[in-house]
Amino acid sequence: MSENYVIIFDTTLRDGEQSPGASLEVQEKLMLAMQLARLNVDVIEAGFPISSPAQFDAVKLIAQEVKGPVIAGLARSLALDIDRCWEAVRFAKKPRIHTFIATSQVHVKHKLRKSEDEILEMAVAAVKRAKGYCEDVEFSPEDSSRTGKDFLFRIIEAVIDAGATVINIPDTVGYSNPEEFGNLIREIREKVPNIDQAILSVHCHNDLGMAVANSLSAIRNGAQQVECTINGIGERAGNASLEEIVMALKTRKDFYGKETRIRTEEIMKTSRMVSHLTGIVVQPNKAIVGANAFAHESGIHQDAVLKDARTYEIMTPQSIGLATNKIVLGRHSGRHGLKKRLEDLGYKLSAEELDKIYQRFMELADKKKEIFDEDLAVIVEDITREIKEVYHLEYFHVFSGNNTIPTATVGIKVNEKLLHEAACGDGPVDAAYKAIDKIVQLPVKLEDYTLRAVTSGKDALGEVGVTVAKDDKRVYGRGTSTDVLEASIKAYLNALNRLTTMINQKGK
Repeated sequence: MSENYVIIFDTTLRDGEQSPGASLEVQEKLMLAMQLARLNVDVIEAGFPISSPAQFDAVKLIAQEVKGPVIAGLARSLALDIDRCWEAVRFAKKPRIHTFIATSQVHVKHKLRKSEDEILEMAVAAVKRAKGYCEDVEFSPEDSSRTGKDFLFRIIEAVIDAGATVINIPDTVGYSNPEEFGNLIREIREKVPNIDQAILSVHCHNDLGMAVANSLSAIRNGAQQVECTINGIGERAGNASLEEIVMALKTRKDFYGKETRIRTEEIMKTSRMVSHLTGIVVQPNKAIVGANAFAHESGIHQDAVLKDARTYEIMTPQSIGLATNKIVLGRHSGRHGLKKRLEDLGYKLSAEELDKIYQRFMELADKKKEIFDEDLAVIVEDITREIKEVYHLEYFHVFSGNNTIPTATVGIKVNEKLLHEAACGDGPVDAAYKAIDKIVQLPVKLEDYTLRAVTSGKDALGEVGVTVAKDDKRVYGRGTSTDVLEASIKAYLNALNRLTTMINQKGK
């Protein structure tokens, strides 16, 4: 194995699934395993086969169906665990049994209630039993970072002699820090005489927020494999984040001098799949895969990024599978960012028009956290065209229910004359729109309808946006109200007013 190559051991399906609230069905685990194979991880820890029938079935199915990575199963240092693990992973082309036992004094005395010699004997017996099934055997002394070094070095040497091919050093409770953990890895390499006969791995938890830092320090000090999860999910505060480790090694290859086989373009897709299936939302400011990781709102930043993205981006969004970065338009945005976004939307504006649009944009930005493209379209049309309110809503009545045909009556003032019509539809909004169409007599196609809450609570202000088209003309309309039906009708009339103005101006 090349000294510059770091093995990526993904335990999203085992340790990651132990996150509170994260429970995956067998088919969901297979779906994720397939995606992890596309991501090109070296090892997939598919589960803990003896822990439940569903865990066993998932590991077995993944071993049968997923090609490419090593498929590992976890087992305690007990004969029944190891036998059950082998029954599940034996179908894989490259199977691995990963066995573990706690070695720190707090675990040995209070959890296992055994002597160190008894623990060492159990570990050696477990590795030998696993070795009887397959060549690839991994051993983890649980809570290594709080284990006495003399005992830790002794048990590592013994299990390698028993046949272990991978030695994993877990910082099980995230107790260590980067300098300390790196020194531990270096000491293992220096003081365990047969360590060169096994791959040295690390598994860091994030209880103090240092899982990635500890893992990278371990790599700097000779670790050849890192165990990690997508989005950093896992027990308590989670595990070292796969995407952060991989992109740190890739972005700072000048410093670490290491590389992985990960197809980084698959990172975002994998992150979103894990978030969707587990229900664990990625925090917006999460490194690499958070919604804000490639987003820029500051006007100074936007100006620089538009000139050269390297000013504020140390990696490209494309490198993790995103199409582009995100220029967020809000109260901190500058004129340059707004101008670029308007150009992207196809608007050609004079300097005077841009000044007016920017002023209106800033007024709206004080009221809304983020300005969307639809908002810009309304502002531009308001500035560049004098929109005449031909159609004004006077009243509406809707009759609807689960066992009745929705019916709407709408009263509209058309050039100061009140007209009203009624119509039936598939729902109350559709019925209202059909009644309006009868009054307006302007054949249009409703291409898009969106509804979002502008405020929170039961009395939230709802905002409806609609896009309507007639021939080659397409306009956007918007309406707001605490009543969704009223907001929907206002949005439709707003669009019809804009379309009518456009047609009348063209006819002059």
